[in-house]
Amino acid sequence: MAAGDERCLAVLHRRWSGLVLALARRTLGDAAEAEDVAQQVFLGVWRGCAGYRPERGTVAGWIVGITRRKIADALSARTRRGELVAAAGAALAPAEAAAGRPEAALDRVVVGRELARLPAPQQRVLRLAYYEDLTQTQIAERTGWPLGTVKSHARRGLLRLRSSLGPPYT
Repeated sequence: MAAGDERCLAVLHRRWSGLVLALARRTLGDAAEAEDVAQQVFLGVWRGCAGYRPERGTVAGWIVGITRRKIADALSARTRRGELVAAAGAALAPAEAAAGRPEAALDRVVVGRELARLPAPQQRVLRLAYYEDLTQTQIAERTGWPLGTVKSHARRGLLRLRSSLGPPYT
């Protein structure tokens, strides 16, 4: 594999993908997210094959180590996404709570204007999430985009909104 033979990667994938996917599913509790992690693991195996040292452990142990790191990365990303969603949700107060506030109409205009400035894919993901109350998995199904792409668009869009809206919204 270190010589760039893709057949070696195919053999490793066939042999260990079940274990990798099972570990990711059990830890993450989300099949689509587990599949993303499994893909990242084997990409890490391919890119990092020169770093494997047989004297330090088995191939299985090496792959499980990569899997654990990728799962930890996915859990960290999930936490960050949750914090961003909570911040955006706090900035976009529900209509009932804002009904008594005259500035609520202005808030909707400002947020709508900034949302319109986002690139089309980010806009679409955020509109589906907030206006149609779809989950990221549902958005992926509706758009036909991979779940990882939907998550990336949501994160980038929320970060852009956060930075462009400034202090009263962040």
